[in-house]
Amino acid sequence: MAGRLLLVCRLLVRDLRRRRTETVLLLVAISAATGTLTLGLALDGALARPYERTRAATAGPDVVAMPGATGPEALAALAPLATAPGVSAHSGPYPIGYLMLTARGKTVHAVVEGRDNSPAALDRPAVTAGTWVRPGGVVIEPTFANAVGVHVGDTVDINGHPLRVVGTAVTAARAVYPGADWRADAGSPLTENAGLVWVDRSQIGALAGARPLSYTLNLRYADPRASTSFTHKSEGGIEYTSWKQIAYADGRLVEGAHEALLIGSWLLTALAVAGVASIVAGRISGQRRRVGLLKAVGAGPAMVAAVHLAEYLVIGLAAAGTGLAAGWLAAPVLTNPGAGLLGSTGVHPPALRTVVAGTVLALAIAAAATLAPVVRATTTDTVHALADAATPPRRRRWRVWLSRRLPTALLIGVRINARRPRRARLVMVNTLVTTTALVAVLMAETQDQLIPLGNVELPKPRDVRANQAILLVIVVLCVLALINALVSTWTAVLDARHPLAVARTLGATPAQVTVGMTVAQLLPAVPSVLAGIPVGIGLFLAVGLGEVHYPPDSWLFAAGLGVLLAIAALTAIPATAAARRPVADTLQSTPT
Repeated sequence: MAGRLLLVCRLLVRDLRRRRTETVLLLVAISAATGTLTLGLALDGALARPYERTRAATAGPDVVAMPGATGPEALAALAPLATAPGVSAHSGPYPIGYLMLTARGKTVHAVVEGRDNSPAALDRPAVTAGTWVRPGGVVIEPTFANAVGVHVGDTVDINGHPLRVVGTAVTAARAVYPGADWRADAGSPLTENAGLVWVDRSQIGALAGARPLSYTLNLRYADPRASTSFTHKSEGGIEYTSWKQIAYADGRLVEGAHEALLIGSWLLTALAVAGVASIVAGRISGQRRRVGLLKAVGAGPAMVAAVHLAEYLVIGLAAAGTGLAAGWLAAPVLTNPGAGLLGSTGVHPPALRTVVAGTVLALAIAAAATLAPVVRATTTDTVHALADAATPPRRRRWRVWLSRRLPTALLIGVRINARRPRRARLVMVNTLVTTTALVAVLMAETQDQLIPLGNVELPKPRDVRANQAILLVIVVLCVLALINALVSTWTAVLDARHPLAVARTLGATPAQVTVGMTVAQLLPAVPSVLAGIPVGIGLFLAVGLGEVHYPPDSWLFAAGLGVLLAIAALTAIPATAAARRPVADTLQSTPT
């Protein structure tokens, strides 16, 4: 037993040293899928309690009450609520003005709340940059600040009064931009998109001018169930908004990014399996003679399988660690306080379930891509393994009749795919996933990503986060697809160099050989591109919300054509290099 284990370890180290490039490609392919899944799970952890975390840090209320009246009538309506049965704490009433804010030439709706400099019993907004309110200054909710493009130290105008931005802060008492609920008339039940800002309480009257002020009162109940039995209700001329309603609005900020990352991890997993399977198939086919030698000296199927599986499982474990680290480090980019959430997923190590899921995924990819080639290798007859012959094409009379009438280049491509049908299927998977992702990105870019805010339109924060996630996924996916295409084309050229040399001795020109290799890659890619376009549209429709806009047909055509041209170019380069090699040298290099 010890001798067999030592043999497996020696062969493992030898293969890793001799095939460093392929080992790195395997590591990258599996790490990409693992990292994206880790990022999606990390964001899922941030989504699990986004509002609750902010609510705990800011002493958020259970219910926010706003009367339909304004001025003294509003204060009179709110006065009994502070001492109502079941109310254990309160803060306010705070004056609210529905005003217009101008920054960088844009005039937008702003809900302006007057606050004191001293901390309140409930709703103590957490400052994320700068300081809290003071006379002559304004504090802006960070998502709103990002949308209008202002930073601490800039100057904004509220109803004709210039104020200096002294800080940014988050709160649990009102939904983040654009859900701050601006009202054309204070007390009106009709709301519009807006952002939230805070000013010194002594200044809000001057800022509002002739516009009447409304008021808001924050309540906490002795029985927590009293605030969870509803989300929003209106009683006695007063609107009550539960923290559950605000939590739902805040959670939607990164919901799109979460869905994009999880779907992206599925696509990357499929792409990683295809890429790893292509590399593994090439490596094991190149080691087929070693399989025959191992069997010839008495190694059984279990020993042969252990020799091959050990290498890929070790690579899978290394890729799991790399992907977990990459996903963990990238997570704060999508869950920073600018999204209206407190905390950062990158501060603490990944959760145990994330580590387990990433490790299982990496090992599953390695095992799934390796299992079939290993099983074929272990069940191959010793004599056939030593001969290392490719799969002979099945002879059919109609195929022979048709092949006689095919152009030389097309015939070469068809025969190459007939010799290695599994490689053609891997090209189909690679192309299908790539096209699907590109079409989904085109669908996302076509959608309306702006919302009206007064007289201008500003970006939707939910779409901004989703686009960041989509961009991250598409970059990783394109890199992985490029690696898969390079590996597939190079292994196809190396595997077919001897049959192509024979074809050249029978009269095929180097140009025909190059075109034939390109055709071999394009034949399975064309149906995948045609299928990937509707699949990509359907994938976006499955997760898209609201009104859907479709990209122009020219965009879809250009995406599909671009994929096919990229495959043709990546194939033509190694095929041209191989075709320029003298036929005699190629035939003499045949292993014996």
